[in-house]
Amino acid sequence: MARRDSRGDDFADLDDLISASATAPSATAAEVAASRRRRRRNGWIAAAVTAAVVLGVPGGYAAWALNAPLKPATGEVSIPSAPAPAAAVDIGFTADGAAALSVAGAEPYLGSEAAGVWMIQGGDDPRPIASITKVVTALVVLDAYPIADGDRGPTLVFDRDDHALYDAYFVRDATIAPMPIGSSLSLRDALATMLIPSASNYAEAIAVWAFGSVSGFRAAADRWLVANGLERTSIVEPSGLDPRNTSTPSDLIALGRIAAAEPTVAAIAATPSLSLPGPGPMANTNRLLGQSGITGLKTGTLEESGSNLLYTASVDVGLPEPLSVVGVALGGSSQRGVAASVLGVLERLADGFHVTAVAQHGQEIGAYTTAWGSSARVVLEKGASLRTWSDTPIVVDGDVRMPRDWVDGEVLGQITWTAGPESVTVPVVLDGDIEPPSEWWRLTHPGEIG
Repeated sequence: MARRDSRGDDFADLDDLISASATAPSATAAEVAASRRRRRRNGWIAAAVTAAVVLGVPGGYAAWALNAPLKPATGEVSIPSAPAPAAAVDIGFTADGAAALSVAGAEPYLGSEAAGVWMIQGGDDPRPIASITKVVTALVVLDAYPIADGDRGPTLVFDRDDHALYDAYFVRDATIAPMPIGSSLSLRDALATMLIPSASNYAEAIAVWAFGSVSGFRAAADRWLVANGLERTSIVEPSGLDPRNTSTPSDLIALGRIAAAEPTVAAIAATPSLSLPGPGPMANTNRLLGQSGITGLKTGTLEESGSNLLYTASVDVGLPEPLSVVGVALGGSSQRGVAASVLGVLERLADGFHVTAVAQHGQEIGAYTTAWGSSARVVLEKGASLRTWSDTPIVVDGDVRMPRDWVDGEVLGQITWTAGPESVTVPVVLDGDIEPPSEWWRLTHPGEIG
């Protein structure tokens, strides 16, 4: 900071002080008398100062004026107010049917319950799950015949009875895939044909291969459901065509987590399309794969109960790891409507995380000024921001002291902003030096000393 030391200006001030009345407007007699007394006093001060300066008097007034303590700088510091919170997020499930959502990875923001069943709409009663049943079928079969990582599992050879399932499910207007007599597929490829295009004839063929009959599969499914805590889920056959295959939104959230943790099922459910000898080319019924981070799992529709989707997603909201989402929509009016609802839910979830600026580099929060005109600002040393969820309020707290050294960069304290699990602290510093007054200013401003 430049130092102001203009002796000529000080002499001009002294001259103005002595001759102030020369340009004064007309006044009362009392005001004139008071003005004369001030001029005489100022004249004596000016004369004393001039004598002290010219004659170099070592003691008396000059010694006092040059060494007396100065009045402290004046000013104030204001802790910045907290930014207003963002608008509350409405996840916005569709009105028809039922839905539920689980979000893992953001518990400090959303609450510890978020990784369980965070939100639910439309009740938690059992509803027909249609082809979501095939996820249960795959998990029950893999529990009995696990496939090692990188392996394709045992081989299934399809006979005349298996081939007959093609016609049996065709007349039921179910989704089917070719199963030529004498053809074969690995268990993994057979499961892929069941899950990707949702081929119901493959669901029954796999279940009978694994457990000898549909009733044998049903008994195995009951045991598996109980062992995995899905006691409000009922499976009577492997394809999902029977509306007695039911589950609740909360049970399906748990099923989604189990399926996402099973490598074979998770990999198949994330496959957009596939072509295999026998079944031929096939496309995944889950057309949302790859949108808004969706990684799986399974669609399901019955005319009498509506459209369903059990889905998983990996949603990036700027945290160290993406959020792991499991959701379900049951009983929607159409697959198009269910898809639009799910995409909206994931979009609003991601948009609900905000980065809010709370401090700017060099932001002034106060200032100090001396009687001799030297000044310095009090500023924030750096900028800062916080990540917040929905309408989580931001709280600000600060501890700032008076400067001691009055030098540029002196740390005076800090200010902390907190929102949910996040907090950020910024040092408060002095911007600029408070320069000492000139000797001439000391000699000519006795009223500002001491």
